[in-house]
Amino acid sequence: MVSAVSETRPLRTEEALTQVGTHVDDLSGVERKLTTTVAMDFGRITIRNDYMLYLFGTPGQERFLFVWDELAMGALGAVVLADTRRLDDCFPAVDYFEKRGQPFIVALNCFDGVSPFTVGEVRSAIGLEPEIPIVRCDARRRDSGREVLITLVEHAMRTGATPVGTMS
Repeated sequence: MVSAVSETRPLRTEEALTQVGTHVDDLSGVERKLTTTVAMDFGRITIRNDYMLYLFGTPGQERFLFVWDELAMGALGAVVLADTRRLDDCFPAVDYFEKRGQPFIVALNCFDGVSPFTVGEVRSAIGLEPEIPIVRCDARRRDSGREVLITLVEHAMRTGATPVGTMS
């Protein structure tokens, strides 16, 4: 999603999957996947001349929790990008942001417009509170990623949140 929406050439940390990583990366449900994010992606969007939104994309596995702590400091909010083929993979991220009290939304990454679950089924499966937005998207498409980010910013503004780790 960062690559799709960034106005600058994004920093990408995608690497080819190898046999060495088979014990680390579970490919159940995504057997055709050829690459994985090994650190973080970074991009930027200018909202106004004096206001920019910096985008950080991190792997969702719990082993990257130390990266989440650093990136969440001072963040407006977060998008939990959920792969509908492997919905349980987003549980650690949802738990993380709920515990921090940081605004977040869930974006259901529906490849080619296909999702095996309704929004209600996903909300129930994740145990998500009704006030937390869930949106469908195709993270590869700029317009779709843009709508996800608009939803996040609007949600953060509604909550009146001060970025975590900053003074209000």
